[in-house]
Amino acid sequence: MSRPGEERAPQGPVDVEGHDRPRGASAGGGPPGGRRRLPATPTLWIFAALLVMVAVFSILRFDAFASSTNFRNIAIDASGLLVVAVGMTFVILTAGIDLSVGAVLVFSSVVSAQVMTGMGEGTVSILIGLAVGLLAGAAWGVLNGALITKARISPLIVTLGTLGMAEGAALLLTGGINVRGVPLQLVTTLGIGDLFGVIPYLVLIAAIVTVVGAVALGATRFGRYTYAIGSNSEAARRAGINVDRHLIKIYGMSGTLAGLAGFLSLARFSTTTLAGHSTDNLQAIAAVVIGGTSLFGGVGTVFGTVVGVFIPAVLQNGFIILRVQPFWQQVAVGAVLILAVYIDQLKRRARASA
Repeated sequence: MSRPGEERAPQGPVDVEGHDRPRGASAGGGPPGGRRRLPATPTLWIFAALLVMVAVFSILRFDAFASSTNFRNIAIDASGLLVVAVGMTFVILTAGIDLSVGAVLVFSSVVSAQVMTGMGEGTVSILIGLAVGLLAGAAWGVLNGALITKARISPLIVTLGTLGMAEGAALLLTGGINVRGVPLQLVTTLGIGDLFGVIPYLVLIAAIVTVVGAVALGATRFGRYTYAIGSNSEAARRAGINVDRHLIKIYGMSGTLAGLAGFLSLARFSTTTLAGHSTDNLQAIAAVVIGGTSLFGGVGTVFGTVVGVFIPAVLQNGFIILRVQPFWQQVAVGAVLILAVYIDQLKRRARASA
């Protein structure tokens, strides 16, 4: 018998729509003992579109686009956004939203930079700066989760409010002037360093975050609870899931990853970039949705998010190489985003009428 507020496994299987299933029945009406299947997503089609983009740009400018140096640059450019988007995937899977991640990223980088510049050079300074950045991001995330679950305020309103609060706090701490002078060791190792001279550390960290996020979502109870809450939060609650506590964890994780992205930004640019992340929240949301995660919750994968992150990165890089105005990248990404949401709505209507 579980204590009040304690998480416990559902008494019976819960399908991806959040409804209890009889024991032995499989999702989708398959044979007893079958594996739970998630509804089909457009991820494979989006991945195919990404491959087509790479092929087209390679054909048009093979020497400039299809080089190891250029692919390295694309991966580095996408690494920070990918870290933020992994956290956003979990948030949107619960049918939530987090508009504050860009501002939290900036705030975390500010407090981290101020701590490191105050302590000076050295590994200890860098480690403490990292810890401060992660804790700052986690604090904003937990605040979001607590207001959403305990005060019952819409995630849109809560995170819009904390966006302004975090951004304003960062400007107050700095007087609107970027903090410079972070430890040189941070820049020369994490910022521009490579593992074995091949894999940039920024890309390696983003890859580790992605793998951990994919495993947590696809192979753990934490991931199953995330899908269940996004599909039907009331059914998940009746199945024994502590929904409020889980959502606080989700938003806390999103804030922590935004803090990590802020630290990676410091390492890459050796300064805070107060005005450089105003659209990171929208880019992260777009990447997650383009990758097949439903805005209505319960459907999506981390792999899809990876594809969604690299589509705008490849487009922007390819347009620059072809000397096409990079503003067309925004047009293309917007069109793909609308198409992805439209396809998701068609799928929901088809399931509802089935």
